[in-house]
Amino acid sequence: MKNENVRVRFAPSPTGPLHIGGVRTVLYNYLFAKKNNGKLILRIEDTDQNRFVEGAEKYIVDSLEWCGIKFDESIDLGGEFGPYKQSERKEIYEKFVKQLIDNDKAYYAFDTSDELEEMRNRLKSEKKNPQYDAVSRLNMKNSLSLSTEEVKKRLDSGETYVIRIKIPENENIEVNDMIRGKVVVNSSKLDDKVLFKSDGMPTYHLANIVDDHLMEISHVIRGEEWLPSAPLHVLLYRYFGWKSPEFAHLPLLLKPDGNGKLSKRDGDRLGFPVFPLQWVDPKTKEISSGYREAGYFPEAFINMLALLGWNPGTEQELFTMDELIEAFSIDRVGKSGSKFDPEKAKWFNHQYLIAKSDDELAKLYMQLLEDKGITSELNFVKRICKLIKERANFVEDLWNQSFFFFQLPESYDAKIVKKKWKENTPQILIELIDRFENINEFVAENIEKVIKDYLSEKNLGMGQVMNVIRLSLVGSNKGPDLFTIIELMGKEEFGKRIKLAIKCIENEK
Repeated sequence: MKNENVRVRFAPSPTGPLHIGGVRTVLYNYLFAKKNNGKLILRIEDTDQNRFVEGAEKYIVDSLEWCGIKFDESIDLGGEFGPYKQSERKEIYEKFVKQLIDNDKAYYAFDTSDELEEMRNRLKSEKKNPQYDAVSRLNMKNSLSLSTEEVKKRLDSGETYVIRIKIPENENIEVNDMIRGKVVVNSSKLDDKVLFKSDGMPTYHLANIVDDHLMEISHVIRGEEWLPSAPLHVLLYRYFGWKSPEFAHLPLLLKPDGNGKLSKRDGDRLGFPVFPLQWVDPKTKEISSGYREAGYFPEAFINMLALLGWNPGTEQELFTMDELIEAFSIDRVGKSGSKFDPEKAKWFNHQYLIAKSDDELAKLYMQLLEDKGITSELNFVKRICKLIKERANFVEDLWNQSFFFFQLPESYDAKIVKKKWKENTPQILIELIDRFENINEFVAENIEKVIKDYLSEKNLGMGQVMNVIRLSLVGSNKGPDLFTIIELMGKEEFGKRIKLAIKCIENEK
């Protein structure tokens, strides 16, 4: 039975471009929401002002729009649970962190950065865990170790402080994960995380919990990197007396060799994009490639990502978004990381390209031709697309496979000329021009018959002639079926190119 109370969210931070791992996370949230007649919320978590990057928020929104992922509530769409940007919710967090302080679940900490560093170094030298926790906090400057009067004096004087969560001593904290089952972590492994920073802004941990509760988020589906924080979050829900949402921590996307997480820095270094759209760093102006600019169809990109971590349980690999929604279930998401395969990504795009109608593909190709200053008839381009699309992964590849239809050869492959161009070649080619004049219906089948009849009559080998015809028309030995090339070029263009080739090649001798 579908749960109509499902509410999930994607909550990116505008600290840079959206990695494909983030796209997969929002995709799984989207599929889960739609499968369960639920809602998907976009919330911008911009509490870390030091890491804010100009243009990153717009990039995130544009990327998800290109992917075809639609939200039910967001900054732009609005909704009854707004504001949907954390920097606009500051007063909300202040109220809740004060509640934690009043209930002895959090405390003020006045330690300087030097004092924190000294504490960590001391604990390291003692071969202890260098963290601010239930043991070490008693030796630090905070409202647990200082007198009430001293704390009030420091606060009244405007001394800089942070607010930390008070982690209980030696307690097993359970996290029930939809993918991993029960995860148990002892509180001694946790540190007293900062909930409120000295700049008056909440940290991710506090803002995330408060917002998820107030926005009535039912399921938190996020990356595996947040699993270590899950016990802290479960504890915060308990401290507030709130019901915790269900958690699902998605497996990592791994590098193609399986060695480590696929990171933002791996993209162009390894020869493929790791971002949905091209990103230009506002400070360095460094350009990182994107799947859109690399020629991927958004449907192919989404299909590829969906299968990186989720298994439909069948042999089916090609899914529309509606089919993904129907087939998706969290219990078929794996626990182990998924290796990213750039060649498989190209395969997906190829499948979507060849599935497009010749008309649709021709219109896309004509845009590319126009960019090159070439105008052509739609029907002509459609026939070319039909001929060559099986050879292409991207629309750009159509040009590589058919450029010779739109421009005369600029040169002729010297190796083929040396090996195949004989003394009698010009005569053979001119005679074929004459034979073609007698073809009433100039189609590949009739062209093939005329050429083969001519070769038989003159007792000539197929390879001796076919190679020089292709050379004359294309400039090399590239291209699809030669008879179809001749048909598409037509009698007049065939004769023109044959005579040009004879002139150029004979003059070079």
